[in-house]
Amino acid sequence: MNKSFFFYDLETSGLNPREDRIMQFAGQRTDMDLNPIGEPVNILIKMTNDTLPSPSAIMVTKITPQKTLAEGISEAHFCKTIIEEIFTPDTVAVGYNTVRFDDEFMRALLWRNFQDAYEWEWKDGRSRWDMLDVVRLVRALRPEGINWPFTEDGRPTNRLELLTKLNGLEHEHAHDALSDVYATIAVSKLIKSRQPEMFNFLFKVRDKNEVKKYVNLENKKPFVYASGRYESEYNKTTVAFPLTSSRNGNILVFDLRYNLEDLMKAEAEKDENADGIKNKGYYPQVKELCFNRCPAIAPIGVLDNNDGWDKIGLTRKQIEYNLEVLLKHPEFAEQMRIKFESRPEYPPAIEPEGALYDGFLNDRDRIKIAAVRNAGAEKLADFHPDFIDERLPELLLHYKGRNYPESLSESETAKWEEYRHNRLMRQAPKFMEELSKNYERDEFVGEELKLYFESLFDTDY
Repeated sequence: MNKSFFFYDLETSGLNPREDRIMQFAGQRTDMDLNPIGEPVNILIKMTNDTLPSPSAIMVTKITPQKTLAEGISEAHFCKTIIEEIFTPDTVAVGYNTVRFDDEFMRALLWRNFQDAYEWEWKDGRSRWDMLDVVRLVRALRPEGINWPFTEDGRPTNRLELLTKLNGLEHEHAHDALSDVYATIAVSKLIKSRQPEMFNFLFKVRDKNEVKKYVNLENKKPFVYASGRYESEYNKTTVAFPLTSSRNGNILVFDLRYNLEDLMKAEAEKDENADGIKNKGYYPQVKELCFNRCPAIAPIGVLDNNDGWDKIGLTRKQIEYNLEVLLKHPEFAEQMRIKFESRPEYPPAIEPEGALYDGFLNDRDRIKIAAVRNAGAEKLADFHPDFIDERLPELLLHYKGRNYPESLSESETAKWEEYRHNRLMRQAPKFMEELSKNYERDEFVGEELKLYFESLFDTDY
């Protein structure tokens, strides 16, 4: 098959991929020149009855739970569709902030529906990309030919709806998934036409092995790095330096915009003037670079052209001096490695749906989860696999309850209803507080959310 892009976007019931649900999935396949292939995809997914949506989110998207129940498909059905028909071999999954948001929701969805949570983004020539970091680095280094938006108080912003408006690109309904997909394709075309060399370079280095050619611990060199962690004043871009190893084969990098000895002095003064410091020894100038998250990086030589140093508010002399200071303190790298490794990567999971990153599945369980996802309601009713992984038995009960409630036995139904009730009760206070604050933004949506809330409880809350 020929390689192709599949631009996609989600609308979700909230911001937490562990707790919230995908309500709308939209996408469009294109060839590598960004020309559409086939018809767009626009799917609603039924809201599961163990989850209360965030009223704030629903007020933005206007997608009510009732609409998904009337027009949507189940999560299990949706998972089979995206695996078999959408994220096919040689597909590059791409969007706007997808790596940190949408992709996380996709993994959580696949995990709780007994699909492989990772293969869709790497196996059989598949890969992913994120246009947000591309936009950040292009704005910082090669902004010519594109109109760039600012907030009302003069700060640079890369909000998709503002970028499209300022450049005369069609974007009729911001926060509608399909409209946002078309807008992302339009922005991609704009960058490809105005800055083709940068577009092609960043497409190449989306691959982790390509990133490692420029950023590694064997041959440490400063490099240009754009990330949402960095200051908007400098277009989210700085010069960073590989510091030390981190978890999962990643590395920690140091922002050479800063002088380490100045930072250490400020940290010492903070220790003297405050008790019970929450983040003692934590330096925001140190961050983890994850090779598999398509980091937007470039060799430092790109700054020598087109006034690159001035564009990001740095000088080569400043970088060289700060690097010299950093290298005088080799103990700092080890301190940061220990600090990062001691911090929990994710908060403890309170249910198996949120425990995806607690460990990898063994081969024996992989065979059994394949049998689960290939089974219908009738087969699931009498299917009781002997899982090794302790997360899976409860996850199977919940999977059946959400997608195939008719497959539950009487005792399983009781367990499912107990879990569902407890989960809803845990979510209810936040839901009611948010609904009260947002009700007047759209009274129709507010009433729909009230009715949905009442429908999930057998008795008054």
